[in-house]
Formats: sequence, structure tokens, C-alpha cells
Amino acid sequence: ELETLVAAPVSKVWQTIVERPNDWWVADMRCVSTDSTVSLRAEAGGALAETSPSGASLLWFTVIAVEPARSLNLAGMVAPPFGGPYQGCLLIQLEEADGGGTLVKFTNTMIGRIDEAALPHIDAGWRLLLDGGIKACAEA
Repeated sequence: ELETLVAAPVSKVWQTIVERPNDWWVADMRCVSTDSTVSLRAEAGGALAETSPSGASLLWFTVIAVEPARSLNLAGMVAPPFGGPYQGCLLIQLEEADGGGTLVKFTNTMIGRIDEAALPHIDAGWRLLLDGGIKACAEA
């Protein structure tokens, strides 16, 4: 579980997450290619996916539930070449913060073959997307 305070209203943070995934999905987290595009269709059955101009692609998550401006529930599989197999669920929650701004919470749950040594790297990746991605984009 991770959280960060974003100096922007909930509506702007939500808009950043669902309408600008290519902006907040930082380069260090792209697996397909350095010139890939990250897209998000924020509705049940939608996807968070990465696609390169050559046609290579990666499905990061399937959207399983959306509560606009409140939460986004995602589920995805991690294949053996990326450290799996395991299934992960990511819950992104937005709350109005006391004193203004938005509290953004990430809850990542995993089940399957998980290498304990990889957990700090997984945590660091989510922290990078949360602070260096969503927070930075929403506050810009």
C-alpha cells in the first residue's frame, strides 16, 4: 500500500489518470519499447495497455471496476519472463485531502509465484508511477 498527496483537485487527478496514461506512465516502466504508447479505457472490461509503433504490445491490466473520480480497480497477469507467473490486482483510490488537494492511494495485491527479493523493486516501480508519474503530471 502506497499513498501520496497531490496538490490538485480530485477532478484533475482523475482526469490525469484516465485521460493521460501515456503522460504519467514513466519511461522506466515501459516494457515494450522506449517509443511505446500507454492507453487506458476506464470502463469495466477496458484495458491499460502498452503498444509500440511496430505493433508489439503488452496488456498491463484489465479494468474490473470504475467509480468515477473515486476508484479504479485493475487486474492483470504477470508472465514468467517478467517474474511471474502471478496475478496482481491494483486498486487506485482518490480522496479529498484535509486542507486541499487529493490523497491518491495504491493498493497492490499479488497471488502466485512471487520472488521475495523482487518485492522492493515492485514497490519502487509503483512509487515511481505514483510520485514521478501521476503526482508530477497532475501538479504540472
